[in-house]
Amino acid sequence: MILAVDVGNTHTVLGLFDDSDLHGHWRVSSNPALTADELRVKLIALLASDGHALGEVDHVIISSVVPRLTAAYEEIAGEVCGRAPMLVGPGLKTGMPIRYDNPHEVGADRIVNGVAAYEALGGPVVVVDFGTATTIDVIDAEGAYLGGAIAPGVETSAEALFAKAARLSKVDLEAPPKVIGTNTRASVQAGLIVGEAVMIDGLVRRVWDELGTETPVIATGGLAASMAPLCETVTAVDPDLTLKGLMVVYRRNA
Repeated sequence: MILAVDVGNTHTVLGLFDDSDLHGHWRVSSNPALTADELRVKLIALLASDGHALGEVDHVIISSVVPRLTAAYEEIAGEVCGRAPMLVGPGLKTGMPIRYDNPHEVGADRIVNGVAAYEALGGPVVVVDFGTATTIDVIDAEGAYLGGAIAPGVETSAEALFAKAARLSKVDLEAPPKVIGTNTRASVQAGLIVGEAVMIDGLVRRVWDELGTETPVIATGGLAASMAPLCETVTAVDPDLTLKGLMVVYRRNA
């Protein structure tokens, strides 16, 4: 089996695949202080929760934006599989030309999201990832990565707001019944949640203007299921998009 690992700044998503079939899917906190030994214990417990064992893993593919965790997962993969994992980055064939000014600046997760979206929907296509940062990524008709936009994620914006505004208390990150909040809780929710959705729609429509055509828009990330219904431009949701992209890249390099 293949273990796909996407290490983000806040969460790490792991998927266990047998060919293209997803047999297990887990989301855990990304804690760069954890050692490889501690991560191994966590992996064993996660796999066991779905009736699997670490010994079933034949190979590992990783996309990561946290170097310390990258090294830890590489160490585990080497011990379990007897060989180094595939690491999304320079030297690994993704099949997607990168049109960024400096291709090395593009996060591995953004690349594999684009690979999965183009594989599923063709191009042009837009990917919205609701994570620590909310990212918009644009893939053209030929399957090339054009670039996109990066904004603070909903949770990141909320943490900054509550840290700086002494009289505002934390609220649940859920959509209010209307935009005109009649109390502080609803007003904050309108600004954070509805404001995020409106920002996405505005950016996507400007992307469409620049492309000269409307495209499918697929959402992923931890908050995609709750945010996508509030966005007028989002046409599909796939919480496993990054893991699927990792498997596409794995097959192209296996």
